[in-house]
Amino acid sequence: MYTFLTIIIIIVCVLLILAVLAQNSKGGGLASGFSGGSQVMGVRKTADFLEKATWYLAIGLVVLCIATNFSRPTKAGPEQTESAAEKKAKEMGAPNQQAPQAPTAPGGDNAAQPAGK
Repeated sequence: MYTFLTIIIIIVCVLLILAVLAQNSKGGGLASGFSGGSQVMGVRKTADFLEKATWYLAIGLVVLCIATNFSRPTKAGPEQTESAAEKKAKEMGAPNQQAPQAPTAPGGDNAAQPAGK
């Protein structure tokens, strides 16, 4: 279900991008290309359709995102609560945490020793 909703979200995003790009802007947009020839649909009707489509797609995108959040796979059991880094550290047999060491001066260990030695 999660994968299906994710694919639908991607399709809605692409349609939303196309609807926004096709709208009439100050420069004319792609909707101005529908005004020539037969004029079955005028520019105004095309703009109204694109505006409504943009609103419906945006609302649909929000609803799908919320639905996807509720349908995501859940982690069950203590073995799945560890991160991948923690699992790898256990597999490699990471040593126990040591006490932090005092910071050294710039230039490495030689700079921390007195000049006379």
